Amino acid sequence: MTIGFFDSGIGGLTVLDEALRRLPDQDYLYMADTLHVPYGSKTEEQVREYVLEAVETMIGEGIEALVVACNTATSIAVGDLRERYSLPIIGMEPAVKPAVEMNRATGKRVLVFATALTLSMPKYYALVHRVDEGGIVDSLPLPELVPYCEALQFDRKIIGDYFREKLAGYDLDAYGIVVLGCTHYPFYTNVLREVLPPHIEIVNGHAGTIRRLSSLLNRYGVAAGRGSGNVRLMCTGNQPEYIDKMRTALELLRTDAL
Repeated sequence: MTIGFFDSGIGGLTVLDEALRRLPDQDYLYMADTLHVPYGSKTEEQVREYVLEAVETMIGEGIEALVVACNTATSIAVGDLRERYSLPIIGMEPAVKPAVEMNRATGKRVLVFATALTLSMPKYYALVHRVDEGGIVDSLPLPELVPYCEALQFDRKIIGDYFREKLAGYDLDAYGIVVLGCTHYPFYTNVLREVLPPHIEIVNGHAGTIRRLSSLLNRYGVAAGRGSGNVRLMCTGNQPEYIDKMRTALELLRTDAL
Protein backbone atom coordinates (compact mmCIF):
# COMPACT_ATOMS: atom_id res chain seq x y z
CA MET A 1 0.00 0.00 0.00
CA THR A 2 0.98 3.65 -0.29
CA ILE A 3 0.91 5.76 2.87
CA GLY A 4 0.65 9.50 2.36
CA PHE A 5 2.58 12.00 4.47
CA PHE A 6 1.61 15.66 4.32
CA ASP A 7 3.29 18.76 5.70
CA SER A 8 3.66 22.41 4.78
CA GLY A 9 7.32 21.79 3.89
CA ILE A 10 10.19 19.47 4.75
CA GLY A 11 9.37 19.13 8.47
CA GLY A 12 7.23 16.04 8.04
CA LEU A 13 10.24 14.23 6.62
CA THR A 14 11.30 13.73 10.24
CA VAL A 15 8.11 11.70 10.76
CA LEU A 16 8.55 9.87 7.46
CA ASP A 17 12.06 8.93 8.58
CA GLU A 18 10.55 7.32 11.68
CA ALA A 19 8.07 5.43 9.49
CA LEU A 20 10.83 4.15 7.21
CA ARG A 21 12.66 2.82 10.26
CA ARG A 22 9.60 1.16 11.81
CA LEU A 23 7.53 0.23 8.74
CA PRO A 24 10.06 -0.42 5.97
CA ASP A 25 7.74 -2.72 4.03
CA GLN A 26 5.33 0.02 2.97
CA ASP A 27 5.55 2.55 0.15
CA TYR A 28 5.20 6.27 0.77
CA LEU A 29 4.03 9.43 -0.96
CA TYR A 30 5.23 12.66 0.66
CA MET A 31 3.51 15.93 -0.24
CA ALA A 32 4.91 19.33 0.78
CA ASP A 33 2.73 22.42 0.42
CA THR A 34 5.52 24.57 -0.94
CA LEU A 35 3.13 27.20 -2.25
CA HIS A 36 2.16 28.16 1.30
CA VAL A 37 4.99 27.21 3.69
CA PRO A 38 5.29 28.23 6.51
CA TYR A 39 1.86 27.62 8.03
CA GLY A 40 2.76 29.17 11.38
CA SER A 41 2.20 32.70 10.04
CA LYS A 42 -1.09 31.95 8.23
CA THR A 43 -4.71 32.17 9.44
CA GLU A 44 -6.70 29.08 10.41
CA GLU A 45 -8.99 29.54 7.41
CA GLN A 46 -6.08 29.71 5.01
CA VAL A 47 -4.39 26.61 6.45
CA ARG A 48 -7.63 24.61 6.36
CA GLU A 49 -8.10 25.45 2.68
CA TYR A 50 -4.48 24.61 1.82
CA VAL A 51 -4.59 21.25 3.59
CA LEU A 52 -7.89 20.12 2.08
CA GLU A 53 -6.74 21.02 -1.43
CA ALA A 54 -3.37 19.27 -1.09
CA VAL A 55 -4.84 16.12 0.42
CA GLU A 56 -7.41 15.95 -2.39
CA THR A 57 -4.45 15.75 -4.77
CA MET A 58 -2.88 12.99 -2.68
CA ILE A 59 -6.13 11.01 -2.71
CA GLY A 60 -6.06 11.27 -6.49
CA GLU A 61 -2.56 9.75 -6.40
CA GLY A 62 -3.94 6.64 -4.70
CA ILE A 63 -2.86 6.88 -1.07
CA GLU A 64 -4.56 4.35 1.23
CA ALA A 65 -3.68 5.98 4.55
CA LEU A 66 -2.64 9.50 5.54
CA VAL A 67 -0.34 10.97 8.19
CA VAL A 68 -0.83 14.69 8.67
CA ALA A 69 2.78 15.23 9.66
CA CYS A 70 2.27 18.78 10.88
CA ASN A 71 0.99 19.84 14.30
CA THR A 72 -0.57 23.06 12.98
CA ALA A 73 -2.36 21.33 10.10
CA THR A 74 -3.60 18.62 12.46
CA SER A 75 -5.06 21.14 14.90
CA ILE A 76 -6.90 22.96 12.15
CA ALA A 77 -7.93 20.39 9.55
CA VAL A 78 -7.74 16.76 10.72
CA GLY A 79 -11.41 16.76 11.75
CA ASP A 80 -12.47 17.97 8.31
CA LEU A 81 -10.29 15.35 6.65
CA ARG A 82 -11.83 12.53 8.71
CA GLU A 83 -15.32 13.71 7.80
CA ARG A 84 -14.42 13.85 4.13
CA TYR A 85 -12.45 10.59 3.70
CA SER A 86 -12.86 7.03 5.02
CA LEU A 87 -9.19 6.01 4.86
CA PRO A 88 -7.03 5.78 8.03
CA ILE A 89 -5.92 9.30 9.01
CA ILE A 90 -3.32 9.99 11.72
CA GLY A 91 -2.75 13.47 13.07
CA MET A 92 -0.08 14.85 15.37
CA GLU A 93 -0.01 16.87 18.55
CA PRO A 94 2.89 18.04 20.73
CA ALA A 95 4.04 15.25 23.05
CA VAL A 96 2.92 17.14 26.16
CA LYS A 97 1.16 14.23 27.83
CA PRO A 98 4.14 11.81 27.86
CA ALA A 99 6.45 14.67 28.87
CA VAL A 100 4.27 15.57 31.85
CA GLU A 101 4.05 11.92 32.88
CA MET A 102 7.83 11.52 32.62
CA ASN A 103 8.39 14.63 34.73
CA ARG A 104 5.66 14.07 37.29
CA ALA A 105 7.94 12.63 39.95
CA THR A 106 10.96 14.86 39.33
CA GLY A 107 9.57 18.27 40.23
CA LYS A 108 10.96 19.60 36.96
CA ARG A 109 9.06 21.69 34.44
CA VAL A 110 8.28 20.97 30.76
CA LEU A 111 9.10 23.45 27.99
CA VAL A 112 7.22 23.10 24.69
CA PHE A 113 8.71 24.51 21.49
CA ALA A 114 6.16 25.07 18.69
CA THR A 115 4.97 27.55 16.10
CA ALA A 116 3.03 30.56 17.31
CA LEU A 117 -0.09 29.33 15.49
CA THR A 118 0.03 25.89 17.13
CA LEU A 119 0.45 27.48 20.56
CA SER A 120 -2.52 29.77 19.96
CA MET A 121 -4.90 26.96 18.97
CA PRO A 122 -7.74 25.91 21.31
CA LYS A 123 -6.70 22.30 20.74
CA TYR A 124 -3.28 23.00 22.27
CA TYR A 125 -4.79 24.82 25.25
CA ALA A 126 -7.21 21.93 25.77
CA LEU A 127 -4.34 19.41 25.62
CA VAL A 128 -2.30 21.27 28.23
CA HIS A 129 -5.34 21.82 30.45
CA ARG A 130 -6.18 18.12 30.27
CA VAL A 131 -2.75 16.74 31.19
CA ASP A 132 -1.00 19.50 33.15
CA GLU A 133 -2.64 19.26 36.55
CA GLY A 134 0.47 20.59 38.29
CA GLY A 135 0.94 23.61 36.06
CA ILE A 136 4.45 22.58 34.99
CA VAL A 137 4.16 23.25 31.24
CA ASP A 138 5.59 26.38 29.62
CA SER A 139 5.43 27.19 25.91
CA LEU A 140 7.93 28.97 23.68
CA PRO A 141 7.23 29.94 20.07
CA LEU A 142 10.19 29.66 17.71
CA PRO A 143 8.91 31.39 14.54
CA GLU A 144 12.29 31.64 12.82
CA LEU A 145 13.13 27.95 13.06
CA VAL A 146 10.86 26.75 10.24
CA PRO A 147 12.28 29.27 7.73
CA TYR A 148 15.79 28.24 8.83
CA CYS A 149 14.91 24.61 8.21
CA GLU A 150 13.27 25.31 4.86
CA ALA A 151 16.49 27.04 3.79
CA LEU A 152 18.48 23.95 4.89
CA GLN A 153 20.25 26.16 7.41
CA PHE A 154 21.95 23.61 9.62
CA ASP A 155 25.05 25.58 10.61
CA ARG A 156 25.65 24.59 14.22
CA LYS A 157 26.89 28.01 15.31
CA ILE A 158 24.03 29.96 13.74
CA ILE A 159 21.35 27.63 15.09
CA GLY A 160 23.10 27.22 18.44
CA ASP A 161 23.27 31.00 18.89
CA TYR A 162 19.58 31.23 17.96
CA PHE A 163 18.60 28.71 20.65
CA ARG A 164 20.79 30.43 23.24
CA GLU A 165 19.15 33.78 22.49
CA LYS A 166 15.64 32.32 22.77
CA LEU A 167 16.44 30.50 26.01
CA ALA A 168 18.39 33.32 27.65
CA GLY A 169 15.51 34.26 29.95
CA TYR A 170 14.83 30.72 31.18
CA ASP A 171 16.23 29.00 34.25
CA LEU A 172 17.07 25.73 32.50
CA ASP A 173 17.84 24.01 35.79
CA ALA A 174 14.09 24.13 36.46
CA TYR A 175 13.27 22.04 33.36
CA GLY A 176 13.50 18.31 32.80
CA ILE A 177 12.10 17.94 29.30
CA VAL A 178 11.89 19.99 26.11
CA VAL A 179 9.08 18.98 23.74
CA LEU A 180 9.61 19.58 20.03
CA GLY A 181 6.08 20.50 19.00
CA CYS A 182 6.73 21.16 15.31
CA THR A 183 7.88 18.48 12.89
CA HIS A 184 10.58 20.76 11.48
CA TYR A 185 12.28 21.07 14.86
CA PRO A 186 13.79 17.54 15.15
CA PHE A 187 16.20 18.49 12.38
CA TYR A 188 17.91 20.48 15.15
CA THR A 189 17.90 17.88 17.92
CA ASN A 190 21.67 17.41 17.91
CA VAL A 191 22.36 21.15 18.03
CA LEU A 192 19.83 21.55 20.80
CA ARG A 193 21.54 18.82 22.83
CA GLU A 194 24.72 20.90 22.70
CA VAL A 195 22.86 23.99 23.99
CA LEU A 196 20.73 22.44 26.74
CA PRO A 197 22.07 21.15 30.04
CA PRO A 198 22.65 17.37 29.91
CA HIS A 199 19.85 16.62 32.40
CA ILE A 200 17.16 17.89 29.98
CA GLU A 201 15.57 15.27 27.74
CA ILE A 202 14.36 16.18 24.25
CA VAL A 203 11.17 14.46 23.10
CA ASN A 204 8.84 14.53 20.12
CA GLY A 205 5.74 12.58 19.22
CA HIS A 206 7.08 10.79 16.15
CA ALA A 207 7.47 7.27 17.53
CA GLY A 208 3.99 7.43 19.05
CA THR A 209 2.57 8.69 15.76
CA ILE A 210 4.00 5.77 13.82
CA ARG A 211 2.85 3.29 16.48
CA ARG A 212 -0.67 4.70 16.09
CA LEU A 213 -0.35 4.41 12.32
CA SER A 214 0.70 0.76 12.60
CA SER A 215 -2.18 0.02 14.98
CA LEU A 216 -4.69 1.71 12.68
CA LEU A 217 -3.41 -0.21 9.67
CA ASN A 218 -3.90 -3.41 11.65
CA ARG A 219 -7.45 -2.38 12.48
CA TYR A 220 -8.18 -1.72 8.81
CA GLY A 221 -6.64 -5.06 7.87
CA VAL A 222 -3.83 -3.57 5.80
CA ALA A 223 -0.89 -4.17 8.13
CA ALA A 224 0.96 -6.62 5.91
CA GLY A 225 3.32 -4.49 3.88
CA ARG A 226 3.18 -4.84 0.12
CA GLY A 227 5.90 -2.35 -0.58
CA SER A 228 9.64 -1.92 -0.26
CA GLY A 229 10.14 1.44 1.40
CA ASN A 230 9.86 3.36 -1.86
CA VAL A 231 9.39 7.12 -1.33
CA ARG A 232 7.78 9.38 -3.91
CA LEU A 233 8.14 13.12 -3.31
CA MET A 234 5.67 15.77 -4.49
CA CYS A 235 5.06 19.45 -3.80
CA THR A 236 2.15 21.77 -4.53
CA GLY A 237 4.31 24.27 -6.35
CA ASN A 238 5.59 21.67 -8.83
CA GLN A 239 9.13 22.89 -8.19
CA PRO A 240 11.91 20.45 -9.19
CA GLU A 241 14.41 22.36 -7.04
CA TYR A 242 12.24 21.82 -3.98
CA ILE A 243 12.03 18.10 -4.71
CA ASP A 244 15.84 18.12 -4.73
CA LYS A 245 15.79 19.94 -1.37
CA MET A 246 13.50 17.28 0.08
CA ARG A 247 15.78 14.51 -1.16
CA THR A 248 18.75 16.23 0.46
CA ALA A 249 16.91 16.72 3.76
CA LEU A 250 15.67 13.12 3.86
CA GLU A 251 19.17 11.83 3.11
CA LEU A 252 20.55 13.88 6.01
CA LEU A 253 17.97 12.27 8.29
CA ARG A 254 18.47 8.75 6.97
CA THR A 255 22.24 8.95 7.39
CA ASP A 256 22.15 10.76 10.79
CA ALA A 257 24.28 13.48 9.22
CA LEU A 258 22.77 16.46 11.07
